[in-house]
Amino acid sequence: MKNKTKVKLSLYLNYFVFAILLNSVGIVILKSQKVYGVDEVQASALELFKDMPIAIVSFLIASFLPRIGYKRSMLIGLALVTIGCVAMYFGNSFWTAKLLFALVGISFALIKVSVYSIIGLVTDSESAHNSLMSSIEGVFMFGIALAYFLFPAFNKESDPNSWLNVYWLLAGLSVASFIFLYTADFDTQYEIPGSNMVEDAMQMLRLMTKILVLVFVISAFLFVMIEQGIMTWLPTFNERVLELPENVSIMMASILAISLGIGRLLAGYLVKHIHWVWVLTACIVLAMIMVITVLPKTITAEVSDIQSITDIPFIGFAFPIVGLFIAPIYPLLNSAVLTAIPKKLHSPMTGLIVIFSALGGTLGSRVIGYLFKNVGAETAFYYTLAPLTMLLISIFILKVLSNKTVSNE
Repeated sequence: MKNKTKVKLSLYLNYFVFAILLNSVGIVILKSQKVYGVDEVQASALELFKDMPIAIVSFLIASFLPRIGYKRSMLIGLALVTIGCVAMYFGNSFWTAKLLFALVGISFALIKVSVYSIIGLVTDSESAHNSLMSSIEGVFMFGIALAYFLFPAFNKESDPNSWLNVYWLLAGLSVASFIFLYTADFDTQYEIPGSNMVEDAMQMLRLMTKILVLVFVISAFLFVMIEQGIMTWLPTFNERVLELPENVSIMMASILAISLGIGRLLAGYLVKHIHWVWVLTACIVLAMIMVITVLPKTITAEVSDIQSITDIPFIGFAFPIVGLFIAPIYPLLNSAVLTAIPKKLHSPMTGLIVIFSALGGTLGSRVIGYLFKNVGAETAFYYTLAPLTMLLISIFILKVLSNKTVSNE
């Protein structure tokens, strides 16, 4: 890359824009129940419309993106979400919300595979790769946090359609990101996974035969299942359990995103001094303790006469801080597996990461939506203890497999 600084800034900006769009799904789920009259299970279908295109597109074209070009792929993605934002404003229906998230899903597949592959091209060591990966994912979380303030800023209880004006701003941000990316100078000299398109596709399938990669993608699946399930339904949890006003419920969900962002930035520092396995083990155990000890107190807390976020007692902020502990898991797992394989395989490997992340996100949201409807909002988040336990086990399996891989080299 000729100008790594501008390229890196472009990656940050693209990821920031998609953070807002992707994770507005929880807000739109809440609005869809209120404005479009759908129930919890129907509303959770928006997660499906977002995540399935991510998985399908990643599977179909991740191996081919080096041939298409990473820059061109990201430009296509930004153009598609701009169209989706404008369509949402004029369509104003649950159907157009599905269309929007389908376009966002398709675009994010192009963006994420490109970003993860480019990280390997602009870094020259494992520590540099880990640091850039964690910081980009951290910025992603701050983009999510901004979403929880952007939507309430446009939302007026007296006008049920006022919240749609946010999509003009999001379309503008997408256009700005498009222009910045277009002017960034990318060096197109990078290796292609295979000798032809069929060989490109086979590279992803071959990766799936490696036990280390298989355990990794299962771990990624479990994490996103946890993260997305909590993040998507936290605004609804805040409104129903804490009985907060709608706008305050949405803004409160930003605490989770902010804690995730801080956690990922801190992780980039910690792994320079502590092995990533022990960082993740401590994080998972602390997250489980948070669910067991803090969540019950949040549910039983007496919260009344809340008009703004400053009126909420401390206990209302406690549970979203679980994000601080689950935050390092995803970027550290991704960086660990990507730095262990040749750079020419980063695109197909990222395709696998995106596919299983999307499937995990969809399942997590659907399960929580089902639990919200059938067992109540007070109980739903306890389910996260099961995948957290499985994730903890998989981390140690990964450690053993990694040690065997190193000893065999």
